[in-house]
This record gives sequence, C-alpha cells and structure tokens, in this order.
Amino acid sequence: MKDRSEVREKLKELIMEQITLSREMTDEEVRELVDNAILQHGRELGLTLKEKQELSRELFYAIRRLDILQELTDDPKVTEIMINGIDHIFIERDGRLYRWEKQFASREKLEDVIQQIVAKCNRTVNEASPIVDARLENGSRVNIVLAPVALNGPIVTIRRFPEKPIQMEDLKRFGAVTQEVIDFLQQLVIAGYNIFISGGTGSGKTTFLNALSNFIPKDERIITIEDSAELQILGVPNLVRLETRNANVEGCREITMRDLIKSSLRMRPDRIVVGEVRGSEALDMIQAMNTGHDGSLSTGHANSAADMLSRLETMILMGMDLPLSAIRGQLASGIDVIVHLGRLRDKSRKVLQVVEILDYVDGVIETSVLYEFREEGEDAHGRIVGTLAKCDPLQRTEKLRAAGL
Repeated sequence: MKDRSEVREKLKELIMEQITLSREMTDEEVRELVDNAILQHGRELGLTLKEKQELSRELFYAIRRLDILQELTDDPKVTEIMINGIDHIFIERDGRLYRWEKQFASREKLEDVIQQIVAKCNRTVNEASPIVDARLENGSRVNIVLAPVALNGPIVTIRRFPEKPIQMEDLKRFGAVTQEVIDFLQQLVIAGYNIFISGGTGSGKTTFLNALSNFIPKDERIITIEDSAELQILGVPNLVRLETRNANVEGCREITMRDLIKSSLRMRPDRIVVGEVRGSEALDMIQAMNTGHDGSLSTGHANSAADMLSRLETMILMGMDLPLSAIRGQLASGIDVIVHLGRLRDKSRKVLQVVEILDYVDGVIETSVLYEFREEGEDAHGRIVGTLAKCDPLQRTEKLRAAGL
C-alpha cells in the first residue's frame, strides 16, 4: 500500500473536484462523496475494511472539520491541545501532558484549519494581526499566534470544556470544595454579594464561575461579558451574552470589554458576569459593583486573594490615573468576597481560600479569611489530603439580612 498521507491527499483532491461551489453541500452529501471515492479506489490501493473506515473519517474531518484535531476535540478526556507548528502537538489528558503521534500534512493545512476556526466566530488573524482569541463550536477556548510573532510556526492552544457544564455537585465529588462552602457561597450569590474568583492558569476559574453563576435566581436578568464566549449558564430565560470584537481590515472598529461593560449598564441588568478581567476594564467593573449592581461575578489571574487585590489596583491604574487611596476604597466597597482557587502538585484543583473584604482603613484594605485549605499529607496514590477549614465568621451580613437569609 502507498504511504497513508499520499493516499489521503490524492483522494481528497478527487473529492474536492466533485464538491460543487454553486450551493452549500450538506455533511451527508460530502460523506457520500468520500465513501464513493474510497469505494472506487480502495481495491487498487489495497485497503482493508478497517483502513477504509479510518480513511473515510480522516477525509471527512479534513474537508468538513478540523482535520487531525477533530478526534482530539471530540475526546472528552482531552482538556488541552497545544500545537507548536505542524509536527509538535501536545495534549493534556487526565491532568497529564503527552506528545501526540499525529501531525499536520503541511503548514498550509494547519493555516487552513486556523482560518476555518477564526472565520466561524467572525474573527481575523494574519501577519498584520497575528494574535487572536477565538472559540470552537463546542465552546472550547482557542488562542492563536502566527508569524512573525511565533518563530516556530503557527501556535494554537485549545482549552476544551466539558460538553455538560460542571456543577458544584461535581466539584464536591472531585474534592475541590466542601458542601459547607457550597451552601455558604450559594447564600452569598442569592443575597447579591459581589464575588471575585482568583487563581493561576488552569486552576479552574471559568469552571467555578460557571458553577457559581447557576446559583443566581432563574427569574433575574443576567448579562455575561467575555473576550471569547465560554460560560454555559443554564435555565435562565432572560440571559444576554456579549462578546468582544477585534478590529478588522474592513474598517470594523474594536469593541472592548470596557465598551461592553459600559453598554451593559444601560441594559437593565440584575447581574453582570464578567468572564475575566485582564486590564483597564477592571475600573468599569468595580464602578458597576459600586453603583447598585450587586451580585456581580468575575475572575482574574493571581497567586492569592491578596495578590488579586494588588493586581486589580494595577489594572484600574491602566484605565485611569487615580490616587491609590481612591482605588483601594472602591475595591473595599465593591468586592465582598474573593474565592481563591489553586492547582496542587498532584494536579488536583481546589478552593484554597474564601476571603471576605472588609474596609479600607489607614491605607490598607482589611480582609478576613473565612475558609482555608489545610494540607494534611498524601494518600497511598500520591493525592493530597486536606480539609477546607472554617476560620473567621462573615462580618458584613447586611445583604444576607436584607435577602431574609
């Protein structure tokens, strides 16, 4: 038999010649063309039945899906796909990194797949604008970096989310959080506390935000604001989803997180959920929290709850030159609780701290640790054992009382 990649490319050329450009062909019609081509040429190529079935799937994926990536995006155990050029593909499966044996046939094929991804979510990426955030149809987050920024070929990073959103019960089963903390946070969300979720890369911030947002009463109007839409809030009929837009060569101007947050305030929100704050939009988000939009939720990158406050100060300064005392005063009155997540050395993700933000006194934002994860050792399988211990009681109980809780 000839080289598998040669066979595939030859058949793909034959199929592409038959695909009509006069109308949009359905997936079933394309599958039929693929099967006919394999049927006609399978015997001369010496293919077994199993090889024909595999080739049929590969050809359909190459023409209508994401080529060799499709089987990875369909695999529920794969949580991350990292493509460093055409022949260095790494995956994260069950919390561990592996190098994948397959590779793209050519740089052009990888670039075709990239353009297919960005086109479907109305984004552009090219040499003039070589960095873009996008998403797949299944909600997976995609980051793309092209030349001249990426020196070793197109770089694509795909964060895959579960098709069925992870709920708090799932996180409890995984050992990420206790029932006591779940009940406590549920009361805070219902009562309209402003909650900020912090953590490092891969600590599960978006997953936790999604699970937490499902505690919002279903009769409220929720507006979600994200760079690339990922949240999967279920069962809320009055839901508005907003997503940023990059500037493009057609003259469409950029629409930023700041634009969307400002616009959302005129849309009569009960809750504003900001996927992640990374820059000057932190100023608009904190101002929203301070102007009657209680119950807002958001996430940010930080190594601890205290670090998150420092990072928010820096982000706000990126948006406006304000005195530090004014910024800290706004943070202290805007954010009620910070939930800090972490990824431990055994690759497990856990709630490490729940911190209450108190007052701004003598140049310092006072905080109180409500719950803290205390490590107690490792089990026989190397998994970290510990407890999410209760520390201080909640002091700012006004919202709970106002909600009758």
